[in-house]
Amino acid sequence: MHQENRGLGFLLVCCVCMWACCESLRPIVMDKSKIVFDDGDTLEYGELTIRILGIDTPEIAHQQHGLFEDQPFGQDAACRTEQIIRAAGRVEYLPSRLDKYGRTLAHLFVDGELLAIHLLREGLAYETISFYGDNGFPDLAAEILRAAEAGPKPAFGPPHEWRKKNRREPAGEARSSQ
Repeated sequence: MHQENRGLGFLLVCCVCMWACCESLRPIVMDKSKIVFDDGDTLEYGELTIRILGIDTPEIAHQQHGLFEDQPFGQDAACRTEQIIRAAGRVEYLPSRLDKYGRTLAHLFVDGELLAIHLLREGLAYETISFYGDNGFPDLAAEILRAAEAGPKPAFGPPHEWRKKNRREPAGEARSSQ
């Protein structure tokens, strides 16, 4: 009889652990009125800076980061992200981890669909799964890859290449060689 109780106890512990794990993987509902938009793939939400997983949108000017002009289609991607989110009935995010800049990497859902897929379908983003991997969300990554393959090729160059070519140190902050 004790063996049966131990077996049931172990099974119960496993079920509770699986439930707790799955609970933590549920998207978190966002209050749209508290979202501050930055660019096509980054936004502020309360104390969080959220970087949308799976995509890279064209850059907009960020002087504090050494980008003094917009990449072509940067404003289009930023405006479209805001439009999609503002029009949604429900906005949620599924956090992964922090990146090297302290941003929360997360999948963003609008009415149950990945925002990344909307932007890929409209040619306003490049997928980043091929370079960064699935970040622990293989099914979502597969959806993003399918959308990138089916969608139009963006009319702008890869944002990471544009950043390399166009990033400059802000005036007055050039480093001394001494």
